[in-house]
Amino acid sequence: MAPAAGSLGPLSKADLFARLAAGHAAGITVVTPNRRLAQVLRAEFDFFQTSKGLTVWEDADILPLSSFVERAYEDALYADAAEPLPMLLTAAQERELWEEAIRGSQWAGVLLDVPRTAKGAAEAWKLAHQWRIAGALEKFQDTEDVRAFADWARAYAKRCRKDRLSDSASLFDLAFVAKKPKLLVAYAFDMVSAREKDFFTRFEFAECKPEARQGEVVRMSFASPRDELDTAAHWARSRLGAGSKRVGVVVLDLDRRRREVARVFARAMGSSAPFNISVGERLSDYPLVSFALNLLEFSSAEKPYEDVSRLLRSPFLGGAETEMAARALLDARLRRNAPATLSLPKLIGLIEGNLQDRLKKVFELKPQGQSPQSWAEHFTNVLKAAGFPGERTLDSAEYQTQARLNEVLGEFARLGIVSPSFSSRRSFAQLRRLCTETLFQPESTDAPVQVLGLLESVGLEFDALWVCGLTDDAWPLRSRPNPFLPLGLQRMAGIPESSAEGSLELDRRLTAGWRGAAQEVVFSWPRRIEDRDLAPSPLILSVEEQAPEVPAYASWRDLIFAARKTEALEDAKAPPVAAKTFGGGTRVLADQSACPFRAFARWRLGAQKLESPEQGPGAIDRGTLLHALMAGIWREAKTLSGLTEEIIVKSSKAAVAEMGLEGRFAELEVQRLITLANDWLDVERGRAPFEVVHVEQKRTLRVAGLEFSGRIDRMDRLTEGEMRGSHVLIDYKTGSRVTSKDWEGPRPDDPQLPIYAVTAEEDVSALAYAKLRAGDMKFSGFSLAKNQLPDVKQAKSWSGLVEDWKKDLETLAGGFASGEAAVDPKYQRNLKTCQNCDLHPLCRVHEKLDAVEDDEGEGADG
Repeated sequence: MAPAAGSLGPLSKADLFARLAAGHAAGITVVTPNRRLAQVLRAEFDFFQTSKGLTVWEDADILPLSSFVERAYEDALYADAAEPLPMLLTAAQERELWEEAIRGSQWAGVLLDVPRTAKGAAEAWKLAHQWRIAGALEKFQDTEDVRAFADWARAYAKRCRKDRLSDSASLFDLAFVAKKPKLLVAYAFDMVSAREKDFFTRFEFAECKPEARQGEVVRMSFASPRDELDTAAHWARSRLGAGSKRVGVVVLDLDRRRREVARVFARAMGSSAPFNISVGERLSDYPLVSFALNLLEFSSAEKPYEDVSRLLRSPFLGGAETEMAARALLDARLRRNAPATLSLPKLIGLIEGNLQDRLKKVFELKPQGQSPQSWAEHFTNVLKAAGFPGERTLDSAEYQTQARLNEVLGEFARLGIVSPSFSSRRSFAQLRRLCTETLFQPESTDAPVQVLGLLESVGLEFDALWVCGLTDDAWPLRSRPNPFLPLGLQRMAGIPESSAEGSLELDRRLTAGWRGAAQEVVFSWPRRIEDRDLAPSPLILSVEEQAPEVPAYASWRDLIFAARKTEALEDAKAPPVAAKTFGGGTRVLADQSACPFRAFARWRLGAQKLESPEQGPGAIDRGTLLHALMAGIWREAKTLSGLTEEIIVKSSKAAVAEMGLEGRFAELEVQRLITLANDWLDVERGRAPFEVVHVEQKRTLRVAGLEFSGRIDRMDRLTEGEMRGSHVLIDYKTGSRVTSKDWEGPRPDDPQLPIYAVTAEEDVSALAYAKLRAGDMKFSGFSLAKNQLPDVKQAKSWSGLVEDWKKDLETLAGGFASGEAAVDPKYQRNLKTCQNCDLHPLCRVHEKLDAVEDDEGEGADG
């Protein structure tokens, strides 16, 4: 950086600290490019003082340049000035004014995302002021984007002048009188904009940079970005173990990979050393804030049940600790009965007790106006009425998160200065956007390992430094000229991102800064990302390729398992059943056949998955509708001769009404059922005469000393022919796969009809599935005689088939009664049996079994 007027020239870091040690009397202020560097520099100065044996000293005045300018503005604002200063806008207020300018322009009708455009316009405005090209925008309007921005900028500036407003972009240029330091020191400014150069000329000025170290610099490559990150994390741990006090790892795309980085470093570090990630997460992603936003939206609008479920089970809702178990059970019940979307009044009607009383108080609150201030007060009252943030004491991170949320609510309220009225929908959207755009990270103690993004690494010094991701397509960064500013004007001003040459020069200086930032520096790059082969950045090709020593560390998880004391327990056998009656019906034996553990877990432990309410009838509901339809038809008609269109229509309407469907949706379902019924009855008309004697009949089924409850869909008695007087068992199915192979032993997939057959007191001569599926309706099963039912095969030996069923069912029931509970899925190839099972967390089948080949050959027809 060229010396400014009044500049004392460069200072060494040692000289700077010596001057700062003189205290406030020296009148020295140090400004840095970013907040993190200011924090680190203050910590280094404190260490400098303690190393001299001092226990008390005056704090150094070190802060980011932007904070210094804002402080000067605030000092002048409260000083006795001849002319009052304009009001400084917050970032949210700036964005609101840009949106106003855009919506009021001729370009508003062609923009799909005004808020996003406003964000880009605000960034262009700041860049234009930073590089002193704002005054020339009217002369360079070579593209439609540039012309549009010029229009918006005029409207924005006019509004600011009218209401005496100023933004952060023009704050440097305000003519205010403030107390000046005796010396202003710019620390680690590798790139200085035109605005900053002008600003520094107002002060007695000096610059200071960290002293470059002449350490060992190597580069290395890895098969993938994940391998690179894993090795960097273990390297950081090893350097701490070797005595390093400050270790840095730079990840170029840290903002995108933050969660992956957190997982990798947590696993590598274990509990041996803390680490800090410089990039925060979106405030809206923190559980406490996510709950608050969902509750506020739910207070006046419908929400999907999954969102409501999270609210009910949240620890941040009042009474959560006291009613934790009760609310979990409530959630499970509501999942069976609640609609797919819920409003607050509907939820209040479905619950009772303390939770109902609390939510009633929320519902009764109404905003007292439409201004942002009124909405902010309303939001605060809603959260308070809900008992936010809950009963338990917040930990440090949660406490800081709540404090940041309160600050955002304050920022939202101040939008009233520029926008006096918000609708309900817009107020919620604005608050959520503020929380989404706010990056936040709770403060913690200084960690020895710092994981940094590109900008946060500038000017920092370490004992050891690793820089990841230095591929040829990622570094140097590609030029990124701002689309709203004239390209020629950007290049004339020397904006680095506007040209490949400027970007290369800036990144070359940053690379040199990394090389001198530590005694040991590692540059690394992945050779392949997905299906793309990569090469190293040209900026590190001169560095010798060498692999640094990285000791192998067991993960924290492995260490825990290595230290465990194990005890072997037999988990394939449970105690014999005490009760002899089970309400699960034939599903008990179906589960025993599929996997003994499934039957044990579901019917003895009561392990059931949580249901998810669906919009409209789901697959199970549609099956229930068809069962109700057929039951209604045959209860009244009994025979084909008694069947009329009136009965079909009446039964369709009754089935839909019983399901609770209403309005146009109900009308469509009725028409669908009528069509399906008529199509199916065409199949029934191909049968010999029959009479329906039982519909949805409950029965007690006894097998191997156990009793199960059952419900027969339908039983017909044949009224003509050689099988006259015998009975046919029919089970309705709506799925695509309907086959009598489900009854083949020794482990039948669906033993329901075989159980009914072997336990029936009636003379049963046929079993059949009735497949009720549009475009594919038919019977499928076995019979004693030929042509008893269309498409139903005659068994080779009906008595032998029934005897085989009886034997298979007694084996299954006996195994269940004796406590068989092995994880033994019937189809183990690709774990087919387990694909739709919800018990994996209990059985851990993927840990116990490989997806081995299994014989799924076709069985005999009987």
